[in-house]
Amino acid sequence: MKSSIYIVDVDRTDTWTRYRNGLCDNCMANCCTMPVEVRLPDLVRLELVDPFEAEHEAPKQIAKRLTKAGLVQHFNFKYEVFTLARRANGDCHFLDAQTRRCKVYDKRPNTCRKHPQIGPKPGYCPFGAKAAPRKEDAR
Repeated sequence: MKSSIYIVDVDRTDTWTRYRNGLCDNCMANCCTMPVEVRLPDLVRLELVDPFEAEHEAPKQIAKRLTKAGLVQHFNFKYEVFTLARRANGDCHFLDAQTRRCKVYDKRPNTCRKHPQIGPKPGYCPFGAKAAPRKEDAR
């Protein structure tokens, strides 16, 4: 009997799974490979920007500094929205590569806090099940 493998593509919402409680417990954190748009309060919560700096410095200057530091990939001047930079493999900088869990969960941006209620397909997520550990890995 042939088994078919269903691959999720974060860019194709028709491959996403309807979200339900507990789904994240066994997920590979595919949502953490999508671009994350944040605002200044998120950057303060993440401790990337000092509260004093946020209040007294122009967002454009903050964006310049964070872009130079490799923390921000893009800044939308009109809406003052920052897009966080990602690793070369597409992962969020705050995603632990081994555990596939967020390293700043308590400080995470609103975009992440509200997922999957908001986003490209509300109520759905790009769930990808973690692979079962291989026997040779258990040694």
